Amino acid sequence: MNNLRNNVQLIGRLGIDPELREFKAGRKMAKFTLAINESYRDKNGEWVKNTSWHKIVAWGNSASSIEGKLSKGVEIILDGKLVNNDYVDKNGEKHYTTQIEMQNFVLIKENKENQTSKN
Repeated sequence: MNNLRNNVQLIGRLGIDPELREFKAGRKMAKFTLAINESYRDKNGEWVKNTSWHKIVAWGNSASSIEGKLSKGVEIILDGKLVNNDYVDKNGEKHYTTQIEMQNFVLIKENKENQTSKN
């Protein structure tokens, strides 16, 4: 029941190829952005398209599972949790960021470029 307290599920497309890093201790990290497209009718009945962007980070086995499978444009279902961070910049100003720490994903469909280059 504790997993329900901070659980995020999104369906979207990768905005960039994942950036994969491996640290000295062997732990892996992957970062990418995910675009979520939504459409709705405004008060005049016109369709409005809205895209929201999310920063995604994956660690360990989740990061390893991305290698060779995800690239810009692919559509995935993502399961993760919200993580809030803060830092102080070189001018002494405090900044806050929110990102999603991915735990699992399911590949829905590849982008057309990847499909044609594999055939």
